[in-house]
Amino acid sequence: MKFFNPLGEGTWLATELGADGDAMFGLADLGYPELGSFSLLEMTSVRLPFGMGIERDILFATDLLISAWAEAARRAGSIRDAERVLYLAAQSAREGA
Repeated sequence: MKFFNPLGEGTWLATELGADGDAMFGLADLGYPELGSFSLLEMTSVRLPFGMGIERDILFATDLLISAWAEAARRAGSIRDAERVLYLAAQSAREGA
């Protein structure tokens, strides 16, 4: 599941939700991508200008493991840049197949 800040820094790829319904595990990028835990309640409580908040990307889908995303994000410098790189690689592979 992907969450993002529509007005700036902040992208999260969550792979697990803890039994408490709050603690999530995955890849978080607030300026530098890193694997770890983050709070769903904290994300949903963020209030941005224009009445906006952290949003879920309902169109996001991936077959890649979180470790592959983490490596791609580290190399690209961010989850957003990694997403572009991975999308272009997948598109190129489909066209070459």
